[in-house]
Amino acid sequence: MNPSSLRSLLEEGRLLRFLEAHNGLTGLIVDRAMATLENGQTKAYDGMWLSSLCDSTAKGKPDIELVDFTSRLETLHQIQEISTKPIILDGDTGGQIEHLVFHIKTLERWGVSAIILEDKIGLKKNSLFGTEADQQQDSITHFQSKIRACKQAQVHSDFMVIARIESLILNKGLPDALQRAEAYVQAGADGILIHSKKEQPDEIFAFLREFKLQFKDIPVVVVPSTFSSVTETELESAGVNIVIYANHLLRSAYLSMNRVAHTILQQGRAYEVESECEPIPNIIRIL
Repeated sequence: MNPSSLRSLLEEGRLLRFLEAHNGLTGLIVDRAMATLENGQTKAYDGMWLSSLCDSTAKGKPDIELVDFTSRLETLHQIQEISTKPIILDGDTGGQIEHLVFHIKTLERWGVSAIILEDKIGLKKNSLFGTEADQQQDSITHFQSKIRACKQAQVHSDFMVIARIESLILNKGLPDALQRAEAYVQAGADGILIHSKKEQPDEIFAFLREFKLQFKDIPVVVVPSTFSSVTETELESAGVNIVIYANHLLRSAYLSMNRVAHTILQQGRAYEVESECEPIPNIIRIL
């Protein structure tokens, strides 16, 4: 896997779609997924998102940066065994800069295309809690130093460091988000992820209108977990370069597995859940 593959895809000038994968099986699903549209065109995923939320949850751990880097690499290895598609790694806050610079070198050697770092400090809390949880945003200058350290640590220019801005999540407003975006790009960020927990993408689109006036060539990433009704066509028209479907395989699998587990208990047999299960011969033929 070559980190340059993500940059090459971005140069095509179209919207890229990434879907989360948290083990070898989900990686295989993302790798093989393809849809044929009514006009005869085919669509596939351009790469995979290695989410800390999904990786932690799949391992039965809370999403508080409890799963260590070595364990994250084990998940990464499972996915790389079955796919050569670009991988973007969820780096959470990045932790201590002194450790982060070594992680960057490791990810580069492993062929990861990009890391996304969020501008928060302290005990990690999932962004979708918003202001309901005690979340503290990093200072601009300190997060700039984190970005610079990453860029200085990497060996090849193909690896991307993408800064994730939490200003809208924390109700700090558009001006703060734009100020941080400019500062992070000046520090060397290769892209910006602007995040929101609103059900409509209005504030995301407002950010894009302002940001792209000054930085039209800087890729912007969005994660439409809460504003899921927005279409890829609308996102692309607004200036989005990468859309990440950040947790959908885990959430859908959990819902199905939970229902099957309860139904077997209620019925005292497995017959009622067979319609929800893939036939065993098909499972055997997956690989």
